[in-house]
Amino acid sequence: MRKRIYQIVEVADDTGLLGKIYDYAMIAVVIASLVPLAFKEEPRALIVVDHIAQVVFIVDYILRWVTADYYFGKRSAVSFLRYPLTPLAIIDLLSIVPLLTVWSRGLELLRLLRVLRVIRVFRVFKALRYSKSIVIIGEVFRKQRTPLLAVAFLAAMYVLFSALLIFHVEPDAFSTFFDAVYWATTSMATMGYGDIVAVTVVGRIVTMVSSVFGLAVIALPAGIISVGYMKEIEENKDLEGTS
Repeated sequence: MRKRIYQIVEVADDTGLLGKIYDYAMIAVVIASLVPLAFKEEPRALIVVDHIAQVVFIVDYILRWVTADYYFGKRSAVSFLRYPLTPLAIIDLLSIVPLLTVWSRGLELLRLLRVLRVIRVFRVFKALRYSKSIVIIGEVFRKQRTPLLAVAFLAAMYVLFSALLIFHVEPDAFSTFFDAVYWATTSMATMGYGDIVAVTVVGRIVTMVSSVFGLAVIALPAGIISVGYMKEIEENKDLEGTS
């Protein structure tokens, strides 16, 4: 029974009809639970929808927790202790924490718990577990983490170097070093909001060079992810062909 529950609540494969229905239903619930966040004053109907969604999330969390041994592939009590500490389980937990705000209403000392309603934004990430494409992308990030971390380090060093350079070239335009880091980040991404700009010739040259090299730095992770994604799709096709 628990094994069948695990097969349904986890991301379904092409042959799992009940799993697909469950995934699509949960995506619909997640989207419905996010609608109230678009209103400053929530209508009563949306509050009811939000409460129903939270109950569904609690049931989903419990079902995943009681089948944690299948998730890890190890039939031991340690699996049930490990599961709440996994990233997706933490996101799931954050999506149901706002239910505490319902219990706090009318209690003067617990009104601060209403701040937890902001945590409902994490439900956006909860929807990721129900998409097979997102799962594949997650595998790509896991397998390509070494080159991606190398690129992230390169980007951080480039931003730091550019910020230090522009901070000393344009002392009047940048009042703090954080402003320089902000400028370097937006320049590297070629966004250029225009709220902080270089005014001298040397500063503008630094800006142009930073933007050009920034394109190369930004393109590196995109290439790594694209190649890894195509490789992961091919591997999945090979596995489906041999099964």
